[in-house]
Amino acid sequence: MTTEIQMAVLWLDEINAGDLERVGGKGASLGELTGAGLPVPPGFVVTAGTYRSFIEEAGIDEELFEAVDVDVDDSSALAEAADRAQELILETRFPDDLREEILASYREVGDGEAFVAVRSSATAEDLPDASFAGQQETFLNVTEEDLLDRVRECWASLFTQRAIYYRQEQGFDHSAVNIAVVVQQMVDAEKSGVMFTSHPSTGDRTMIIEAAWGLGEAVVSGAVSPDNYAVTRDDRSIDVTVAEKKVMHVKDEETGETVERPVPDEKQTERVISDEEIDALVDLGERVEDHYDEPQDVEWAIVEGDVYMLQSRPITTIDDSSGDAADPIEDTVDAAKSKGVTDGSGGVQTVDSGSAGSADSTEAGEVVVDGLGSSPGTVSGAARIVTKLDDLDKVKEGDIIVTEMTMPDMVPAMKRASGIITDEGGMTSHAAIVSRELGVPAVVGTTNATSVLEDGQVVTLDGDKGQVLEGKSVEPEEETEPVEEVRPQSPVKPMTATEVKVNVSIPEAAERAAATGADGVGLLRMEHMILSLNQTPAKFIEENGEDAYVQELVQGIRHVADEFYPRPVRTRTLDAPTDEFRQLEGGEDEPKEHNPMLGYRGIRRSLDRPDVFAHELEAFRRLYEMGYDNVEMMFPLVNDAEDVYRVKQLMQEAGIDPDKRKWGVMIETPASALAVEEMAQTGIDFASFGTNDLTQYTLAVDRNNENVADRFDELHPSVLRLIGDVIETCREHDVATSICGQAGSKPEMVQFLVNEGVSSISANIDAVRDVQHEVKRVEQKLLLESVR
Repeated sequence: MTTEIQMAVLWLDEINAGDLERVGGKGASLGELTGAGLPVPPGFVVTAGTYRSFIEEAGIDEELFEAVDVDVDDSSALAEAADRAQELILETRFPDDLREEILASYREVGDGEAFVAVRSSATAEDLPDASFAGQQETFLNVTEEDLLDRVRECWASLFTQRAIYYRQEQGFDHSAVNIAVVVQQMVDAEKSGVMFTSHPSTGDRTMIIEAAWGLGEAVVSGAVSPDNYAVTRDDRSIDVTVAEKKVMHVKDEETGETVERPVPDEKQTERVISDEEIDALVDLGERVEDHYDEPQDVEWAIVEGDVYMLQSRPITTIDDSSGDAADPIEDTVDAAKSKGVTDGSGGVQTVDSGSAGSADSTEAGEVVVDGLGSSPGTVSGAARIVTKLDDLDKVKEGDIIVTEMTMPDMVPAMKRASGIITDEGGMTSHAAIVSRELGVPAVVGTTNATSVLEDGQVVTLDGDKGQVLEGKSVEPEEETEPVEEVRPQSPVKPMTATEVKVNVSIPEAAERAAATGADGVGLLRMEHMILSLNQTPAKFIEENGEDAYVQELVQGIRHVADEFYPRPVRTRTLDAPTDEFRQLEGGEDEPKEHNPMLGYRGIRRSLDRPDVFAHELEAFRRLYEMGYDNVEMMFPLVNDAEDVYRVKQLMQEAGIDPDKRKWGVMIETPASALAVEEMAQTGIDFASFGTNDLTQYTLAVDRNNENVADRFDELHPSVLRLIGDVIETCREHDVATSICGQAGSKPEMVQFLVNEGVSSISANIDAVRDVQHEVKRVEQKLLLESVR
């Protein structure tokens, strides 16, 4: 008893990496940094052994572990287990001697009047084969009055529903996982952010620093768009991108709580950190990288000119193989860039920096607007301001589109353009995704491009740095080779039992998608082919005829099927909500719906208008007649077997034999997940998860509603339970399963799906190779476990 109490608290300067089991991952990292002489705010760790002593001496340990020994697939049982486990901890009082030791240690931090951060540090965090980071609690600006309660709440957070679920799924014994608590003096930061000591994607020797006003939580959580500073390690040259920082997180002087406040107008567009502060950060970054002998992701803060390190962890996004062998895709694309390769339409896609100094170039001027570089490359051209769809006609080959935000019906103009600039949007916006798929340089989220730039003004767009400069700096070479002559070759991909496919939004992206080495297309969206016509199907048919409409669909699907043959191309029928159709010519008669995502879309529209749906089915019939047996049909937003039987009947009426073709459904609603067994009996070949909708409908959370968006979680136990149940049921009925939603690109989801036995995973173009390697890693782990 006495020995345990004496060991209840360890100061950071007493801790090193070897103390992981005693202080958890976060505590060990902070201790290691402190020992290396780096500027870490003072603090201590309430050890994992103290948590264990607390529950054992209170006699609640056996009841605690029995409470969480439940079937985690039973959501009600899981909820009850979490509630009971947390109640046991939160209602157990601290022993007097433990209470005094923790409070005495607190009083030594900041002379007893300190605001402290109280952070969980689980012993199973940041392991190579399982990451539980982010599942336990963190509390900021805590004082003595609430300290013990916050420590207890950190302990209790070891038993949230999600934590219980993940431990059981990963095969961890609940009684074997302990939790420490870091208590550290708060740094009342004037400015803060994160620093990658090497580029987080490429691994090259460029430090990337993001900075914003106030506490770093605003940057880490994504609440604010931070400034971006790219620092070349060799000569310390700096590329600066200043963002508009509208909010910051600060300590409320009255309550001591962390609150969000608007940034004063004069500081919103002011540069956050100076060259001298950048130098200090780079110095620290090099020290910590040298100490760990690998690139680091560092959280930092500055107060009264002093720089503090708050946390450091290895950068996990760098491909270990990136420095070992040349990338055939990147090498070939780089060669294309240096030649000023066109996209086949005459518009220059990318020209590397070597072209900027050619005799045909003129020097670009100052930065006129900046934002996020969402699609790489540098191009020059005339800016064309697009405020309404009628403006798209003025976009000619090689022009640069400048608009508030792109929409699907802008895709034809985006194909002609050499670059895209938007006021709004982030790295996952329509403009960003489509630009990357097309290989067109883009800068998004500038906030003011449409008001700052003038129609016809010649500008240079740098999609790497996220900058738009005045004037022209690059031009196409006099002779350019068509992109087909430098077509990227598929890389050597990892061999996996789980197929890894790719999502394709538009047919023009097929070549880049095929070059990833994907096993096929898990989602080809038909609506983009239709919306790009800038007319509703009915209007297009009225003006051009039924055959012309069918041919548009045949040509779009055929283009992708050619690129991938004989690999399968899973094509989803029309799934456009009414608000997108209403913006097209002929859309004035579309229903006006309060929430279009819950309305007249997907298979509901198709079954309600079988005359129009028949044209989509006719396109499939013609493709099969032409020999494209790699095309598969996928039907969105089905709810039950009745929907599927009606689709099957319409397929037969269109001359398509359901028994001879591959077809299936999207699982996007809880209803379809619960009815999958009945749907399996209709003859479907596959069921594919659309996780964006499935998550929204399961959790009743609109991910675009800022009031509840933080509750959107594709990894929520209820969502995972639905997915797991569907996979199991489909396996029993010899129905393949797949995922084509955004979550399929997340490592945690990949791990879950492979463990559950999903047939295939379809990822975004830029995530395919990462998913391939993650699938291989998980499969190898399963194989090793099976033979040990």
